[in-house]
Amino acid sequence: MDIIKTLNWRYSTKEFDTEKKISTADFEQVKALLRMSASSTNVQPWHFVIADDKKGKERMAKATQGGFQFNEKKVMDASHVILFCAKTEVDDAYMAHVLAQEDTDGRYPNEEIKVAMDGGRKFFASMHRDQLNDLQHWIEKQVYLNIGNLLLGAGMLKIDALPMEGVDLSILNEEFTLKEKGLTAVAMVSLGYRTATDFNAATPKSRLPENEIMTIL
Repeated sequence: MDIIKTLNWRYSTKEFDTEKKISTADFEQVKALLRMSASSTNVQPWHFVIADDKKGKERMAKATQGGFQFNEKKVMDASHVILFCAKTEVDDAYMAHVLAQEDTDGRYPNEEIKVAMDGGRKFFASMHRDQLNDLQHWIEKQVYLNIGNLLLGAGMLKIDALPMEGVDLSILNEEFTLKEKGLTAVAMVSLGYRTATDFNAATPKSRLPENEIMTIL
């Protein structure tokens, strides 16, 4: 596994090949990337709306009208499109749900560790809700961790990706009745395969130098 090679291979794809579809087997791995992503205290405050056919992508593309029309083809031509959504609250009922799933999955060798984990997760959520007043921002940071995980994992599968904030999230909230479900749209990622004519494929990567962005003690 060559992470550096993968990092240099992947880029924000601007033109997707409409003739190429992600295989079922590969998309199972994509779904695993979404499910298994890290999150603070394993809170997993996300939901994913996935379109893999014309009808579904048309619904996603409603958010590219007006000022975001430049992204319409990047939605419609992709193999799959994922809308990343964040929960708008992580209340006690949700915390109990996560804890019960962890218990079912065998994460806790004894009750003491289970209680400690439950308390720690509630502590951080309460801190962001009641002291820092940035609970929604904290929740959405976990979703962005997931997006980063997806981009790297997709690159390792040789699947191209384009993360987009250039969409009208309010349209997506309405289209998929997200607010009623305790969710809010955060960002969209198109997945598929680049075309031979995608100008961005040949554009050299540019990053700030290591000695500028790293302090090694």
